[in-house]
Amino acid sequence: MRALLYADTFPRLVRDWREDPGKWLSRLVFLLGPWVCLWMVELLNENDVFDDLAAWQVLMNMVFYYFLFAALRLILGRNRRAAALGTVLSFAFGLVNHYVLRFRGRILFPADITGWRTAANVAGGFDYSADQYITQAAVLFTAYLFLVFFCVPQRRRKKVKLPAALLLWAVMGGYCYAFFCTGMLPALDIYTQQWVTQRNGFLLNFSIALRYSSVDRPENYSKDLVLELMEEYPGVPAAQGEQPVNIVVIMNESFGDLTIFDALNASEDPTPFLHSMEENTIKGWMYSSVTGGGTATIEFEYLTGFTSLFQPPHTVAYQLYVEEGMPSLAALAGSQGYATTAFHPYKSSGWNRVLAYQYLSFDRQMYEEDVTDPYMIRSYISDRSDYEMICRSTEEEDFSFFFNVTMQNHSGYAQGWYNLPKAIQLPGNLKAADYSAEQFLDLMRESDKALEELIGYYSQCEEPTLVVFFGDHQPPLANAFYEELYGKKLSERTTEEVMQQYAVPFFLWANYDIEERQDVVISPNFLGVLTAQTAGLPLTGYMEFLSELYEVLPAITPVGFVTADGEFLSRTELSEEEQEWLWRYEVLNYCGMVDLFDEARPMFCVD
Repeated sequence: MRALLYADTFPRLVRDWREDPGKWLSRLVFLLGPWVCLWMVELLNENDVFDDLAAWQVLMNMVFYYFLFAALRLILGRNRRAAALGTVLSFAFGLVNHYVLRFRGRILFPADITGWRTAANVAGGFDYSADQYITQAAVLFTAYLFLVFFCVPQRRRKKVKLPAALLLWAVMGGYCYAFFCTGMLPALDIYTQQWVTQRNGFLLNFSIALRYSSVDRPENYSKDLVLELMEEYPGVPAAQGEQPVNIVVIMNESFGDLTIFDALNASEDPTPFLHSMEENTIKGWMYSSVTGGGTATIEFEYLTGFTSLFQPPHTVAYQLYVEEGMPSLAALAGSQGYATTAFHPYKSSGWNRVLAYQYLSFDRQMYEEDVTDPYMIRSYISDRSDYEMICRSTEEEDFSFFFNVTMQNHSGYAQGWYNLPKAIQLPGNLKAADYSAEQFLDLMRESDKALEELIGYYSQCEEPTLVVFFGDHQPPLANAFYEELYGKKLSERTTEEVMQQYAVPFFLWANYDIEERQDVVISPNFLGVLTAQTAGLPLTGYMEFLSELYEVLPAITPVGFVTADGEFLSRTELSEEEQEWLWRYEVLNYCGMVDLFDEARPMFCVD
């Protein structure tokens, strides 16, 4: 019986095609629409859909395009109208994304939607002329609409039968629920592309970012609880006495002191000057939240005191969570009369820094185009030229808070040795594990020389100056290299040994008398508080809380914790008291980062 049914179906379809070919042409054009939209939007996304996207990325993008067309068909009841509207909407969003990509160097993110007022304020200063990507997408857009126009129009609205419509809505709703509300994406190891943001395809990456755009609300969180903590931590006024005229903060790209590993056995110490610093110096190890990459995460933690521990994994706050007026160390310094500058001698497009620095209250931003006649090492502006820009800037301004993210030591250690002498040798087993590690160590040697020149300059400067220096993370060297350093497989490491790969050096140095300390342990979220305390700046209530939390858990990272007793523990190993402190931190972190209501603002900001 079933065979007879199937045998009758095909002839009936052929007969319908012969009797009304226009209806079938309309259906085929409708089904072609999502493919056209993918191609068109990815042209605007500056992607080659055939080469730049993997098959699974194409498939997951197509799911959403077909859902869009299906939903419009169910609502409008007409193929032509649904196809035309779906294409127009896709082209419009693709065009907006293209301009964001063109002006900022990364695609549209959900956070940009909430910041549309800021974008509108500066919209008049950009060039909106058509380029090759817009031209190609517009040709495809027009050609498809031409096909839609010549399809035979439906005489009346044709509803999809109720069971089929309910099934379609259920499938779309179920998939969206799984995508946005369950652990499907983490289980598939799918996360937002944060650096080369086009790599997932526009619609998929936007959707993934939307999936990860919310920070979980802490258990038992309430505004009343935050207000109670405000009373407990009212803040600390500025210290009596003279504040430094210059506060220079340097986050040195990939600056890792691999002598923390006993098995390094390099032919010479890559950073002898760093190791010699003692006078008027606070120094030690900072346990980073990332290793091998993720610079912007450490910037955010240092400047705000918030931690990536409470964010969804593999997300970057600069792309997803920074909003206008967010509390920061730059805002605190600005409230005390400091001119605030952010400087990164590379492209402004990376990590959404232009908007993030603006939201974090920096008065001025500087990038690679602001460095005149730079001395290059490999293909990047050297630390020497970077520091010369800092010195010139602090000469020109009174009361300067200068935040610098260097570029010289960025990964890619198989590059040419342009302006980089080969000086340090590694033993054969380490060199065989990763031959590029020697280039990294020679970069550290050049950084150390530039650092010695910088400290020498400010040593002779009459203006009281505080220099804060730290690496953002260790370099992305091969796993085999680290296994040689550990003498074991990475999977066999203890929590303490894992965190060893996250340790980077830091110091605070002043050209005036400060209390000297060695072997200090800290994490980036506390280092901003230590900066403010050493500089004699006032502390907000939130910073006062962080200063007390530091006495209990001096290092807090997503991979582990260091306790006041010097133990290295995972989160589940923390004591009840430590867990209570961590919960309080999560409450205040959530309030300041997500739910900064007016009554709580004084806890996070200094007027």
